[in-house]
Amino acid sequence: MSLTLAHWAYALVTIVVIVTMLMRRGVVIPTLVGTMLVGWIYKGSLIDGLKSIFNANLIAAKELFSIFLIIMFMVGLLKALKDLGSDKKMLAPIEKVMVNGHVAFFVLGLVTFVISLFFWPTPAIPLIGALLIPAAIRAGLPAMGAAMIVAIAGQGMSISSDYVMQVAPMLSATAAGIETSLVSQKALVLSFVVGLTAIAIAYISLAKSIRKRDDHSIESELNKLGVSTAQHEIAAASEVIDREEQAAMDRWGHVFAVLVPLSLLTVVLIMVLSKTGAFNLGGFEGGDGAAFIGGVGAILLVLATLAFGRAKALDRISDHVTEGFIFAFKAMGPVIPIAGFFFLGSGDFSATILSLGDDAVKPAFLFDLVSAGQSIIPQNAFLTAFGILIVGMITGLDGSGFSGLPLTGGLAGAMAPGSGLDPATLAAIGQMGAVWTGGGTLIAWSSLVAVAGFAGVSVIELARRNFFPVVTGLVLATLVALVIW
Repeated sequence: MSLTLAHWAYALVTIVVIVTMLMRRGVVIPTLVGTMLVGWIYKGSLIDGLKSIFNANLIAAKELFSIFLIIMFMVGLLKALKDLGSDKKMLAPIEKVMVNGHVAFFVLGLVTFVISLFFWPTPAIPLIGALLIPAAIRAGLPAMGAAMIVAIAGQGMSISSDYVMQVAPMLSATAAGIETSLVSQKALVLSFVVGLTAIAIAYISLAKSIRKRDDHSIESELNKLGVSTAQHEIAAASEVIDREEQAAMDRWGHVFAVLVPLSLLTVVLIMVLSKTGAFNLGGFEGGDGAAFIGGVGAILLVLATLAFGRAKALDRISDHVTEGFIFAFKAMGPVIPIAGFFFLGSGDFSATILSLGDDAVKPAFLFDLVSAGQSIIPQNAFLTAFGILIVGMITGLDGSGFSGLPLTGGLAGAMAPGSGLDPATLAAIGQMGAVWTGGGTLIAWSSLVAVAGFAGVSVIELARRNFFPVVTGLVLATLVALVIW
């Protein structure tokens, strides 16, 4: 298809979006106006341009609504566990394992990774920050070391693959026009390459500063955190139940402290076994994996709410569902108009967004632009892979990590044929760059602020200390992707 004025308008808006991200500003306005502009020019009608804004956002919302549901159920479950006090009971035994600062570093990383994998890092940070960071510092790990491992394991390694909830790979795959499972599997491998590399470098840089338990400097770091307040926070349940119910509530708290981790680990085991083909467990392609974990989370939410009080359950679960949806829309709401614009660049969605007939030509603005530029774009897998990585890191500068995934996914689908690389590989590489940068390891205005706050360290210094380990890991992961895929 020959390039039209609408193609050039799409290219111009895409450049504006990237420049806006470099300026650390939101890109919702450019994408909304850009969607209208492209629709107006392509259809030759301002009214059609205005309609394309709504259609693009509606298509994006339909495609991504499963993401909102999975977030809602898991955040709601975490709220229900707080009612029972199960969240603290799950972590209490872990404090005993932190016998020294060296062990604390790796235990804190492992626990942060697992919890963030199921509940996402942002809602998990208060739990980890209030209970485990003080325990790690008390064991001898410097506060900066605790902040680094929490950010790398949670804000980076867990969310960059997002293997359980599958929000990130779904965004990337949808924009690239491929199956979610293709991206999620490769993203999981690359997230471990980046994460383990960053953890190793961080530990080496911190090893000499790890102290013994009786070091006087530990107390001063704990005082900065206001540990006494954080560790004796009153659970929500104690504010709304009678004293006579406390004993029963405590028992249920212990039950769910065991039941929830076992259930979620069983889900992961089933998903892993299903990929081996050793057991006939059904497939988890596309969004089936997220649907499975979402269904389990929903049932656990119901059970936990009933355990809190059968008389209160009908109303209480509504509160948790509402809180979950609010969190989901705060986290993912701005992604919808951004995704809508980049979905407009895909031939799979453009006809619906532009209200074209069944027999009409379906423009693929992004793919057409890349195809037209193949003569000047180097046909080199190395340059393409690192180009996608850099674009991903640029999109992460907005401090979100997810807002750039429609762009990197769309570019992956468009550039894969000319580069000789699989689109899932390029999408996974772009996802690494975007999420590790903006998700909360390298950008001080991201959720890294929360990690620094709970550890009592400077967020600017934390971002600086994370830079070399994380960027080294990203470069190595891109090279690994080129070699094995």
